[in-house]
Amino acid sequence: MKRYDLVCFDMDGVLTALRSSWYWLNLCLDIDNETTFKAFVSGEIDQSEFMRRDIAQWKAVKPDIKISDLIKFFQTMPLIDGIQETIACLRSNGIKCVIISGGVDLAARMIAEEFGFDDYVADEICCRSDGTLTGDGKMVVDLSDKGINVRRFIEEYGTTKERTVSIGNSHTDVPMFLNSGMSIAFNPTDELTKETATFVIQSDNISDVLEHILLDDECQSCSKSNPS
Repeated sequence: MKRYDLVCFDMDGVLTALRSSWYWLNLCLDIDNETTFKAFVSGEIDQSEFMRRDIAQWKAVKPDIKISDLIKFFQTMPLIDGIQETIACLRSNGIKCVIISGGVDLAARMIAEEFGFDDYVADEICCRSDGTLTGDGKMVVDLSDKGINVRRFIEEYGTTKERTVSIGNSHTDVPMFLNSGMSIAFNPTDELTKETATFVIQSDNISDVLEHILLDDECQSCSKSNPS
């Protein structure tokens, strides 16, 4: 019998090999958003204003910027190693895998579709019918309580808190941890995340989470089906 039915992954800093999907877009457009980022982290501005300011900078650099441009940028976004084998192994053992992120939904969708996640939820970039950006973002995941999304997926997949795992890297993932039976701080960025998690992993390969999630026989099954 497997121990867990559901694994919830943060995206930015966990599945991506950089700070965030928002940060990647700024890099692609040669924009320095440190002032906006620090204002958000300090609580000076809220999540919606953070999105508006970032998008305003994109439009200032490229007034006709479209969703299709963002998609092209995300196609070259660096990802953490081991996503394919991790999701394949978990799903082969009957475990649902989802992404819960305050990052950009375009990035979350691309990762989910490429690697076979069961579902994802992330913030949206608003656009017009021709694909040009309106200047606004839609907050879908409230970074003050990502536990809401964990509970929604628990209900959707008919499981329980005790049979759910959450994986994150920052204090915004702590509410995910508190709504899960087991939590993993993957390359954590702060002490609160380390202290709250069941396990802490420092690694450049996300597959290192498997030893904590799977039973021995499940791990052996993955090794046989995915020989190195």
